[in-house]
Amino acid sequence: MTLPPERAVNPRKFTLAVLLSGLVLNLLAGCSNSSNSSADSSVSGDDILMNQLQYLGTHNSYHIRAKQDLFEVLLAFLPDLAPTLDYSHIPLQEQFQTQGIRQIELDVFDDPQGGLYANHVARTLFGEDAASGIAELDEPGLKVLHVQEIDYETTCYTFVSCLKEIKAWSDANPNHLPITVLVEVKDEEIPDPLNLGFVTPLPFGIDALNRIDTEIHSVFPREQLLLPDDVRGEFVTLELAVLDRGWPPLSQARGRIMFALDNSGGPLENYVAGHPSLEGRVLFTDSPPGTPEAAFMKRNNPLSNPGEIESLVEQGYIVRTRADADTEQARSNDTTQRDAALASGAHFISTDYPVPNPDFSAYQVTLPGGGVARCNPVNPGDCDPDLL
Repeated sequence: MTLPPERAVNPRKFTLAVLLSGLVLNLLAGCSNSSNSSADSSVSGDDILMNQLQYLGTHNSYHIRAKQDLFEVLLAFLPDLAPTLDYSHIPLQEQFQTQGIRQIELDVFDDPQGGLYANHVARTLFGEDAASGIAELDEPGLKVLHVQEIDYETTCYTFVSCLKEIKAWSDANPNHLPITVLVEVKDEEIPDPLNLGFVTPLPFGIDALNRIDTEIHSVFPREQLLLPDDVRGEFVTLELAVLDRGWPPLSQARGRIMFALDNSGGPLENYVAGHPSLEGRVLFTDSPPGTPEAAFMKRNNPLSNPGEIESLVEQGYIVRTRADADTEQARSNDTTQRDAALASGAHFISTDYPVPNPDFSAYQVTLPGGGVARCNPVNPGDCDPDLL
């Protein structure tokens, strides 16, 4: 959608667009078939290891596109970049139930006192009150959103509320295949040249990382979680466990939730510090092969290093990749990356399009066969496709 040529843009909106131009450039540099719980039960053979299957996931699973007025400003002044934010997802429970999603992604900001993200000051440029009026945002705890002040629409406002959505569906469908939740921590400041009062995120240090574990434990009982300690067992390191014995069988993984940290660098190093092989931690980490914590790997572009994902999968690591990014594949109906992702054997195929966006094309991502999982094409083990 574009602004009609006759529509005037007031000076404040123009200045906002200039602000957004720098913001989006910085941010973007870094950054169906119907299914339900009965389909999980159709995956027979509980001796199949959880990494001998391939699952469908969603990217920024909470995300809703910005409101139309703000989005039109982006479209008018950033026609190449704004469309990359033009995607939305249905609520998490509906993704699990109707789209067969078994891997999701949540972005979290630290807010230990509450209220840090309760105001959306960019709304004042459209004659509205900055106060969101959303009570959950005043509560202490981690908040779930994409970009403060600009791209904050979400299906669940707090990390705990998102977790409760996951738990509610899991409790109602106790035989489901394991669900994996990627958690990306965010603390990037954005420019505020108009001095509107854009919030400055708190640094995501060790205390904040510990709060991720605490909030997860506040929602899920221990037995409902699949933790690094469970996978490591009696092995000296987590990596040795997955390379030697392998991941748990479905008989031990059904009905459980696994978490993984999406970040590298400082957050990963801080999360691992004092917890060799992730002992006592909740999240798996994207630690490189050859380190004690190596078990989960993130390789977002299956086209960038041909053969790498296949090799990791064959060795026994669990891998996440993406079928599409920035709405590009959906707009052009280009299935090249999707097809490479599926063939790579990556366990989690993440997409923004488990169903097509009819405004773009017929592009969508489903697993061959249309189920919630299929035998992994690279490391199927004893998985029998006739049983799926």
